[in-house]
Amino acid sequence: MAYIRDRSEERTSFQQSAAYSGKDNINTDVVMVYGLNDSTCERIAEYKKHGYVIHVMTGIAWGGYTDYLYGRWDGRDHWDEAQEDRFGNKILHGKDTPYMVPTISFADYITEKLKAAVDFGAEAIHVEEPEFWDRGGYSEAFKREYRLFYREDWRPPHESEDARYRAAKLKSYLYQRTIDRVSSALKEYALTRYGRVLRFYVPTHSLVNYTQWKIVSPEGLLSDCASVDGYIAQIWTGTSREPTPLNGVIKERTFETAYLEYGIMQELIKGTGRKMWFLHDPIEDNDIFTWENYKYNYLKTVAASLLHPKVNTYEVCPWPSRVFYRKYPTNSPDATMIPADYATLLCSVFQTLGDIPLSEADGNIRTGVLLSDSALFQRDYSDSVLRPAEAPSADATVISDSDTRKNDFTEKLFKGRGDETLLREYIRSSTFPSFYGLCLPILKYGMPVRPVSLDNIRRYNGYLDDYDVLLLSYEFMKPEYPDINNALASWVRNGGKLIYVGDGSDPYHKIRSWWNSSNVKYPSAAEHLFEMLGVHDPKDKEIYRVGNGFAAVWYVNPAEITYSKENADAMRDLFGRVVRASGGEWNYTNAVTVRRGPYIPAAVLDESVSDAPLKLTGLFADMFDIRYSILTEKTVSPDENALLFDIDAIANETLRVIGTSARVLSLCAAEERVSLTVTGTEGVRTYTRLRVPFAVGSAEGKRGNAEPVEVGAEYDPVSRTVLLSYDGMAEELEITLYA
Repeated sequence: MAYIRDRSEERTSFQQSAAYSGKDNINTDVVMVYGLNDSTCERIAEYKKHGYVIHVMTGIAWGGYTDYLYGRWDGRDHWDEAQEDRFGNKILHGKDTPYMVPTISFADYITEKLKAAVDFGAEAIHVEEPEFWDRGGYSEAFKREYRLFYREDWRPPHESEDARYRAAKLKSYLYQRTIDRVSSALKEYALTRYGRVLRFYVPTHSLVNYTQWKIVSPEGLLSDCASVDGYIAQIWTGTSREPTPLNGVIKERTFETAYLEYGIMQELIKGTGRKMWFLHDPIEDNDIFTWENYKYNYLKTVAASLLHPKVNTYEVCPWPSRVFYRKYPTNSPDATMIPADYATLLCSVFQTLGDIPLSEADGNIRTGVLLSDSALFQRDYSDSVLRPAEAPSADATVISDSDTRKNDFTEKLFKGRGDETLLREYIRSSTFPSFYGLCLPILKYGMPVRPVSLDNIRRYNGYLDDYDVLLLSYEFMKPEYPDINNALASWVRNGGKLIYVGDGSDPYHKIRSWWNSSNVKYPSAAEHLFEMLGVHDPKDKEIYRVGNGFAAVWYVNPAEITYSKENADAMRDLFGRVVRASGGEWNYTNAVTVRRGPYIPAAVLDESVSDAPLKLTGLFADMFDIRYSILTEKTVSPDENALLFDIDAIANETLRVIGTSARVLSLCAAEERVSLTVTGTEGVRTYTRLRVPFAVGSAEGKRGNAEPVEVGAEYDPVSRTVLLSYDGMAEELEITLYA
């Protein structure tokens, strides 16, 4: 029955470093007990007692690893394994907490440390955020790894694009090696010692975000780790509010960025049988914002994730204690605890996410923008390419990771309003413009474009079969192998439509790679692609027939598409012409919607073809309203999102949960009585809307000790539903409804 499930389904989860408390008992299936210390065993036991499935999470790049750093683990000091920039500054997550170069020794240390989690009964292990900063690569440990991997002496990454690219590629490999080693060893330990099949997950930011933030991580490379069972897509307001460029304006576009982030993350599991959890955060790491701002952006990330219908498992909240216990904005005289309605809404969304079904994609033109892990390897330029004023000085100071994530968005917006030269330099250096230049112009006009993994083309047969149109540029990434181009050409000949955007200006075209080896000489990998397509010396914006498909080339750096609306219009025009070449049609719209069973998530975009609202008619419950208001029409304006429950879709059901901010443990009907058992979050006003087989006249509630609890009941004859209201409690509450 809807909403009622065994926790072993593991549809929803949260992570928490604190002990169990009824005040943040948010009733998911899984708790990821964070960190290994003297309290871990006790915390696990308490959560188990309250019915949670137990996972354990820790950091793989940083953490409380001072026993390793200071030689207490193996008698050797390991500070030379801290990530380090070109000026000798350690890259820190906090005091005595550096980001690590993941050596074999460090992998073995993490393995031994995590065996305790297996001993405590964890059913799964999560190692989060395998992160190697792009500005790193200068520590002694990294130099040793470089020499072993490349069989040549280490070269400073700032020396050339080739050195930078090779260093970044090694960084990605080192974390893949570590995760593969740790996961394999722990799985063997769990099976041989306890006869238990341990699962292993990697919570990680998206490829879009890590590229924008200039952090190297394995991302798609983890697909080659057989012992990895899945991932958590760490996407939230903090990643998705990062300003992006479009129409010459740099600003926060939280929904659009989140939509693209979730999109590339789902590609990590496509066709693999692995599991993906989409994460949302009701607040974010940056504690300077108001509750209104957090809510506004949180709902955008939720809506964005729901528009990807092939994933329906969620980490609903990373740290409930910092949501329900703290005041925001921090250090402000106006700081307040979480507003009551927002607390109720969060508990409602948490439960709704556990009921969202999988579904097929809608009938839109299936459009993808290709993105490779190699985009992580070329986000900065060498000193030889940068102008002298851009190169860092010898007395440069590197701030910590926690500071870099507290971005001054006002300053960024101010910079974006300068003269055209300043705008272009800022876009190039800070906002990953080439990727957004391909995506945003068509997404903003209603085309649900999805990032597609370029690297997966050679991993999985038929990987591109789900797409009609693909956009590609090698100006911000490179194909690691020539057979990627062969596969793209084959896909086009079989009916695909490819738009290549690039002018060959990227200095990374000159790195040592297959397209300019001793046996092959192409100025760029794009020239090899054109040859595979059989399109020699293609003319600008001309559309060519290639077998049963079509190809077009636009000779422009895709970053320039973001500089003006005129450039964005040109991108849309070319896309439309390619679609029409094969008899298709793209009708502009400012809305993106899908249907997921009875649920309809929707987003209406600003900066689009019009400012007209989206009007949906029918019989709905509004799932972003704490009372699940019954509507016959919903109007969604630009820059707004919605989640509706289509009551007409359950016309034949007489007993069903429509929405609830408590977990429903049981629900049954007998004659003119309905009984349900719920458990909620202490201190949170709770609502539950039910489809019931009769008009409800009254309701009563009782705690487990038979103490009466007041329960309000409002019956709606149009929807044949009743809205129950009561104070949330962590213990079980039995509610009975009478005609």
